[in-house]
Amino acid sequence: MAVLLAMLVLGHEGRRVAQMLVLAVPPFVWLLWPVRRRWVRRLRLGVLGLWSAAFIADATVRAYLWQAYEAAPDGAMVLVAAANTTARESREFLTMYWQPIAAWSLGGTAAWLLLIAVVRHGAQGMPRHALAPGGASRLPVWLRFAIALLLSLALVSYVSKPWRRLHPVLFWTQWESKVQEVRAGWDDHQRARDLALERARSARPVTAVAGPSTVVLVITDSVNRDNMSLYGYGRATTPQLQARKAALGDGLVVMRNAWSVDASTVPALNNIFHFGRPKAMGATDATAGTDVAAAPHAIALARAAGYKVWWISNHDDLAIEQSHARLADVTELINRTPGRSSASLDHEVVDCVQEAIEDTSSDRKLIVVHLMGAHPHYSSRFPKDANPFDDAPDGVEAAMLASGRSAWVRRFRTQYDAAMLYHDSVVAQLLDITRQGGAPNGRRAWMYLSDHGQEVGHGSDNAGHSAVSESGYRIPTVLWRQPQALLPSGRDQAPFRSDWSAFTLMGLLGIDWTGADPSRDALHPRYQWQAPVLPAPVASFAR
Repeated sequence: MAVLLAMLVLGHEGRRVAQMLVLAVPPFVWLLWPVRRRWVRRLRLGVLGLWSAAFIADATVRAYLWQAYEAAPDGAMVLVAAANTTARESREFLTMYWQPIAAWSLGGTAAWLLLIAVVRHGAQGMPRHALAPGGASRLPVWLRFAIALLLSLALVSYVSKPWRRLHPVLFWTQWESKVQEVRAGWDDHQRARDLALERARSARPVTAVAGPSTVVLVITDSVNRDNMSLYGYGRATTPQLQARKAALGDGLVVMRNAWSVDASTVPALNNIFHFGRPKAMGATDATAGTDVAAAPHAIALARAAGYKVWWISNHDDLAIEQSHARLADVTELINRTPGRSSASLDHEVVDCVQEAIEDTSSDRKLIVVHLMGAHPHYSSRFPKDANPFDDAPDGVEAAMLASGRSAWVRRFRTQYDAAMLYHDSVVAQLLDITRQGGAPNGRRAWMYLSDHGQEVGHGSDNAGHSAVSESGYRIPTVLWRQPQALLPSGRDQAPFRSDWSAFTLMGLLGIDWTGADPSRDALHPRYQWQAPVLPAPVASFAR
């Protein structure tokens, strides 16, 4: 019981530990009852082995999820990720994160083997008189009372539904049903898209500026601004964007303090396109933390205002495709190989973007480009043998060594930075295409941001998505527009939040609509920052 209790403490907290302990009691109580026949003892050992394995495996999985993501297995983040993950992606996830997963698995297995060894030793060392006929009647009165009490508690726990559903067998069976429910909800997206267009039309969007207009929105994945030399990083990971900044000066606005309010892709995109008020069940405003009405979809608003919309993506993601991409007039999904290890590089989207820019079927165009960016696996996000940062130690490597970062995290950092260098070339090319294309006398704009950040040894000895550190939310945001408008002094230093980015996008599109809020448009003179409530502690949003 002590071995089991130790594992339960790792996987649960508070009174949940006591609840799980009571649920686990029955076969352990059986150990207190002397039995004579060997086959009964073997049966008891088998039952206890399977029973305890379920509880220990459950606790191990929960402990890993909490340590890595501060998330419960039935939390929205985990359920959405599981529903949106293929078998191949699962294998690739295990390939990348096998070290911490192996450590937790070995720990859980060792605890289970220790428990079984103790039980077998206890059975072999049981006094002979305890195994004699009638031995059970020789149990002390206090022990028989304790057995009756424990079994009574266990019975009550199994009668109580809130307790019973915590049992590993029931919990994980219901967990699978919840995952299937999430997937089933995505199957009805055509109706949801029709409703989104209706909601957008009811907001009465109008274009406030006459003439042709071309806007390119570039959304990348898993890019942390702390790894961009454009933001002061020690490795030269964004030389081309820096060159564009030097050439364009104030015309290229680099938001120095940009933040996401989500640490994973699906909720981040929901927030981006629904103005921080996503339509998902239980959605909350990231500022107020209270339930609010769903906002129109930004793509639907653009279409209702007369824009032709393209969605050009290097992702293969069912949830994103159904919730956002299919709302566009033209959907170009370049990457048809699902999984983290997809070798489709982001340059594949460039020709499609060029064709959309040159399209003459509409003089008002919104082109949404969704890049893989630095989405794990990092080594799949740049061409083979194109990692200049793994040749020799440098200042970044020395700083990570001084901070006690492990070899595997330092290796992932070099791969991540190589992905950033390749990513820089794609983003700069998309900016060039936007600046050079479109109607000669028309309005043009370009907006680039990441859905969320990534932890690569900045705040902890870890690499990957992180909901528990600032790195999971620190993102880049860069804007350009023509004709150039004078920004209030210091606006590039003002904090920026991605769940408000659609307000800025509407401003670039020149769309006015019921629900427009200039105080959330980062380029508007009336912009007013409000700090979001994030799961991770943030010392200051202005840094």
